[in-house]
Amino acid sequence: MVAAPATNRSAKRSRLKASPLVAAGLGLALAAIGARPANAADPAVARGAYLSAAAGCDQCHTDAKNGGAPYAGGRAMATEFGTIVTPNITPDKATGIGGWSLGDFVRAMRWGIGPDGTHYVTAFPYPYFSRLTDSDLADLKAFLDSVAPVTRPGLGAASSLALLARARAAVGEAFAANFAGPSATLPAPRDAAVLRGAYLANSAGHCGDCHTPQSWFGASDSGREFAGSAGWFNGRKAPNITPDPKTGIGGWSEEEIASLLKDGGTPDGDFVGGAMAEIVRNTERLTDDDRHAIAAYLKAPPPKAFGENK
Repeated sequence: MVAAPATNRSAKRSRLKASPLVAAGLGLALAAIGARPANAADPAVARGAYLSAAAGCDQCHTDAKNGGAPYAGGRAMATEFGTIVTPNITPDKATGIGGWSLGDFVRAMRWGIGPDGTHYVTAFPYPYFSRLTDSDLADLKAFLDSVAPVTRPGLGAASSLALLARARAAVGEAFAANFAGPSATLPAPRDAAVLRGAYLANSAGHCGDCHTPQSWFGASDSGREFAGSAGWFNGRKAPNITPDPKTGIGGWSEEEIASLLKDGGTPDGDFVGGAMAEIVRNTERLTDDDRHAIAAYLKAPPPKAFGENK
């Protein structure tokens, strides 16, 4: 099992280090999301901006189709729980998360529970965000607090959840408490790149959210982690990304995986589309080192055939 680092040493290693390369990558990320905070030079805000880009917070929480402001919500997303309109996560106190404490934010990210007790559906991938370290969650909150507040009524976190969705979300806390993470056992030695890639892929990157089948109430099948989803539950067909040579990416080199995460190009000269094309808009904002770290991690676990449970 690979989870968010727990020790102080690991937590420090998982955080974004200040460097010219990272600073340049951050500048591109902020330009891409159109929300440069006033205090972007603050190291905590910079780290949070990078995590936000990695997670694609702006992708989900911006109604880009209708010219919405970054992070102000309003994007209608078709999910297994019905169509959900994403909430405003700018620091507006009336309609966003400006009134949230750090504790409120951590509870929402770790358990999927809002300050008012609302249980979020797992279309919001809190089972993966729950693996972010305390320091990374604090940095992410610092970044969101730094963006321009936008008043947008009617976009609270629970505004678009139907009764069925609420009922299904109510069981989320129970499984989130036992969400152990990927079942894949990494071969020794566990080098720093593989551990960094595991942390990113299983937290901010939430790769298993699409590439792993889910149960009726949204829990990932840990026995089929990354082995692909045929869409039998949520309709999202996603390929096997384990190192299986026939049905997975076992024939791909680490460089080819990292290249796809940068520009969406596959080894056979094609380009990814659909939901993965949107994910690439997140991973292209990572540093080369972090893309290679994710690639190294995906090459590390034992291979599984498509949909295989073991």
